[in-house]
Amino acid sequence: MTWQIPLALMVGMILCLMGVGLPVAFAFFLTNIVCIYIYFGGATGVEQMVSNFPSAVAVYGLTPMPLFLIMGSLFFRSGLGENVFKALDMCIGNLRARLSYLVVLAGAVFAALSGSSLANTAMMGTSMVPEMLRRGYKPHMAFGPILGAGGLAVIIPPSALAVLLGSLAQIDVGALLIAGAIPGLLLTAMYIGLIALQVRLDPSAAPQYEEGPRYTLGQKLGALGANVVPMGVIIFLVVGTIILGIASPTESAALGCAGVIGLLFAFGRFRIDILWKSLEDAMKVTGMTFLIISASSTFAQVLAFTGASSGFINWSLSFQLTPLTVLLVMVGILLILGMFMDQVSMMLITLPIFVPLAISMQFDMVWFGLIMLLALEIGFTTPPFGMLLFIMLGIAPKGTTLRTVSMAAMPYIACTIVLVALIIAFPGIALWLPGVL
Repeated sequence: MTWQIPLALMVGMILCLMGVGLPVAFAFFLTNIVCIYIYFGGATGVEQMVSNFPSAVAVYGLTPMPLFLIMGSLFFRSGLGENVFKALDMCIGNLRARLSYLVVLAGAVFAALSGSSLANTAMMGTSMVPEMLRRGYKPHMAFGPILGAGGLAVIIPPSALAVLLGSLAQIDVGALLIAGAIPGLLLTAMYIGLIALQVRLDPSAAPQYEEGPRYTLGQKLGALGANVVPMGVIIFLVVGTIILGIASPTESAALGCAGVIGLLFAFGRFRIDILWKSLEDAMKVTGMTFLIISASSTFAQVLAFTGASSGFINWSLSFQLTPLTVLLVMVGILLILGMFMDQVSMMLITLPIFVPLAISMQFDMVWFGLIMLLALEIGFTTPPFGMLLFIMLGIAPKGTTLRTVSMAAMPYIACTIVLVALIIAFPGIALWLPGVL
């Protein structure tokens, strides 16, 4: 039996099943069952697959994910984000394209509070797109910053996707979370520079308005102290405690949940129904994710048992490609897959093949994991099936086309690609902070 046959059968079957609309988890399960019957000897193999499920999800590294989901859901359902918007808006003042700048800055703050790109994009889009279009902002100045800032949650800690990637690829979750901090801030700065360049080239893209109240320095500082600084405490509880070595990722996630609940009491926004709905949100996402992980673990085992993984690695090494070329090929595959499927599906299909290949190339796995996260972030906004694009279409006025939204996202995709190139050329951007720890 050659390794090409099981590899082609398994990957091809999954792609076909997802292509006809079967949910990701069921596509993996059906592929596993068929291949287990072929290669493991029938019902005995299926029984072994079922017995592997508890060990697949009973991984301590996965614990932060539901906690981060609870924290983000509490933050958005309670409306705490509205106060952050208002305070940052006061501080920016009457700057041309100030709402675009506001979206990027608020997106960076929200990314450090929720870890969910979908939630960030939905909240900022619902709040800001109607106002920006009403004020005469051109579509690319309204849609683009929200799509770019929404994706920041993929790398700025706490990132639920980073926790999942770290757990599946057996990368230090804490190091991977912290590695995204500096690149996330750098990408935020690149977005701000992009907006400045766009309005310089086309001032009419974001009209400037003279009306509106003028705030003193004391009022601005007061607004920041009352609304943004408390959020900074949450960020410290989640990110700072990991950096200082005070808490593990799981402990920091629990501290973050406790901190958000404390803020809800402090701002008089705590309600039992908000807490219950947040728990329900986290339960739904976590349950489906764990189901997919269970199916994916068996998928990786079948690949290894049939020799497909080792065969593919040996075949790749036979070309004597440089590690950089191999890395660029893997990033290119992720960018192509990002046009057609969601991020979890991309990870589950590629990790069983990419991780052994990366180890054989002696890549630093934290560095490699961060590059994968950035490639996954790009997939959120690549047409025709980028998930953030469809969220934006649901928010945008009637008549807005996918092409309009996609073109607005392209400059921000270019910024992320530039960041990937910088991290490849200068690994210290990603590895300096984890190395210090």
